[in-house]
Amino acid sequence: IDLRTVRPIDYATCVESLKKTNRAVIVEEANPLAAISSELTYHFQRYAFDYLDAPVIRVNSMDVPLSYAPTYIEATIPNVARTVAAIKKVTYQE
Repeated sequence: IDLRTVRPIDYATCVESLKKTNRAVIVEEANPLAAISSELTYHFQRYAFDYLDAPVIRVNSMDVPLSYAPTYIEATIPNVARTVAAIKKVTYQE
């Protein structure tokens, strides 16, 4: 699900999607503290806990100051490798 807006959040669509797979990986290019991924994770665990077969995993930017160096930015923000690793973790394919 690509949330185009976060206010209001379409919680019902998110929960219905979670019910199809019983898993959730939330990818967001923001710091992990006070991010929308935190709110979605809370909502899933509060209102769809019985459907979860694995913990919700968030792939956020690392909680460090962002530099201007392109290689550092690439290592800091969510990327394909970290996202695939999170997906493998929730599907127990580590």
